[in-house]
Amino acid sequence: MNAADLKSCSATFLHLIEECGFAGFWSWSFASGEQRWSPGLFRLLGLNPSGGTASYDLLVDLLHPEDRMRLASPGEVVQGYVPPTAVVRLIRPSGELRHVSILSELRVSPEGRPLAVSGIVLDVTEQERLRRMQAAEQRRRHALYLSTYTSTYAVSADRLHDFPAEVARVHGLPLHEINTDPFIMVLPEERAAFRDRAMSVHDPQVRFQGTSRERLATGEVWRFRIIGIPLWDGAGRYIGRAGMKYPVHESGEPVHASGAPEDGRVRRALEQGVRARHLRAARAMLDWSMAALAAASGLSLSTVRRLEDDAEGKIDESRHKAVAALRRGGIRFIAMDDGSLALARA
Repeated sequence: MNAADLKSCSATFLHLIEECGFAGFWSWSFASGEQRWSPGLFRLLGLNPSGGTASYDLLVDLLHPEDRMRLASPGEVVQGYVPPTAVVRLIRPSGELRHVSILSELRVSPEGRPLAVSGIVLDVTEQERLRRMQAAEQRRRHALYLSTYTSTYAVSADRLHDFPAEVARVHGLPLHEINTDPFIMVLPEERAAFRDRAMSVHDPQVRFQGTSRERLATGEVWRFRIIGIPLWDGAGRYIGRAGMKYPVHESGEPVHASGAPEDGRVRRALEQGVRARHLRAARAMLDWSMAALAAASGLSLSTVRRLEDDAEGKIDESRHKAVAALRRGGIRFIAMDDGSLALARA
């Protein structure tokens, strides 16, 4: 397991491993010069969160002298040279040696100008304990389908699906057949139409959302909402899809109060559909000024202004922060079956 693997983990798991001292998060905005570290990163580095100051220079200085060259220097980072991953030795102020995996993701303007960098630091010294925690997280997610018929799944760039084994148990079908052709879970009389609609979004690589009726191993027929969202790496390359399925009533409302499963990949992918017009509308619904959104999200006023001017820009960390602040304010971003995005105030 390394830091890059955490991008596909749930928010619950990320919170757990940070609380256990295994992970921390960092960011650096070049325009404002502002650098931020999560409390977990201070603890992982052996520093006091209340009295420390986030600094990329300090992060590099804490590495073993022989490993510092595996990270970009501060000057190289500002110029846009950022190695995506590195495993290095960390020396805490106490003298304790740890092995850490560092993920760095660069954000650039449409013209290619470096704007900011963010990342994750994961302590991989105790890989066995990490593996046990990851296995427990996997069991939790698998048990979710057995109890609620709710699941997340992944689709690779070559269209191969990856469903939990519990999906096969619930539907009474071989897992390899479901992963090869997930449409076999759909009722035969509705299968072809649902397949055609779902496959039509793969080449344009846009979001899919629809409902299907599926027969379980018990013979019961349930209605499911299926959502598939394109995923892109830091360079803008298509890498597959994050998906989720959960049971709904005939009205379309989730069967369970918890609704859709929480999944970091799915939420981030869904937020790719948030554009400047949505941010402006959400801010108006809350009667927030740009300055209010900047304060609530921890962004600079200039960054908020850029986000609201860039209607077609790729989703980035600043936009995620703005969306998160609006969610906390009571705004709900609702994905509709026709591909549009609706806003509501809770």
